[in-house]
Amino acid sequence: MRVRRTLPALIGAVTLTLGMSLAATASAAPASPTAVRNPCGFYETSRDAYYNHCTSDGSRIVIEIDDWGPNSTRCVGPGVTWIGEAGDIDGAWYVGRTC
Repeated sequence: MRVRRTLPALIGAVTLTLGMSLAATASAAPASPTAVRNPCGFYETSRDAYYNHCTSDGSRIVIEIDDWGPNSTRCVGPGVTWIGEAGDIDGAWYVGRTC
């Protein structure tokens, strides 16, 4: 008699576990190829450094660029902006104001 009660509970637990893992896999949608190639903010390729201002409002922002010598600032618009050679740039970030 105990087997009749335990077996449905075991099958239910296994089904629930499998269902949850499949749902988690299905909800983790892969990023679009463009997002992978051009992430928001600072990124580098093997040769060049870029800043991608991801916005839909058309705003232009000021970024600070960590380059050789004193840091510089630049106004960038929506989309990808080339900011220099990768060997010359250590990073870039939004300074909190528009231009």
